[in-house]
Amino acid sequence: MKTYVVKPKEIVREWYVVDAEGQTLGRLASKIAQVLKGKHKPIYTPNCDTGDHVIVINADKIHVTGNKLTQKIYYRHSLYPGGLKSIPLEDQLQQHPTRVLEAAVKGMLPKNKLGRAMIKKLKIYAAPEHPHQAQCPKPLEL
Repeated sequence: MKTYVVKPKEIVREWYVVDAEGQTLGRLASKIAQVLKGKHKPIYTPNCDTGDHVIVINADKIHVTGNKLTQKIYYRHSLYPGGLKSIPLEDQLQQHPTRVLEAAVKGMLPKNKLGRAMIKKLKIYAAPEHPHQAQCPKPLEL
């Protein structure tokens, strides 16, 4: 029996919509990362991007457990001396709610060219509406 290797022109990409309201951050991020990688398909190939597009709505209503709202800190650096900025999760959810879920999903994807291609298929919106109605997204059950 031969091993099946998918060719890029054989990949059919679907569009899925996920409602993040009341979902736990890490559990939701891992399910989204699986769909972006394509691990839910029988044609999954580790060295090929076989994943689907994912639209996340209501990202500002995500849920975290424990004391993460006050204890979890996000860091970024301006590349200037002394330019390290830190912001707790609670403030990050108020100012930029989409960045929280994007950072969680990005950390679960490969750290190479393939991972950068996969994260481009993720669209996150803080509001319940999105501009991708023309793609006819299907609801993704998690």
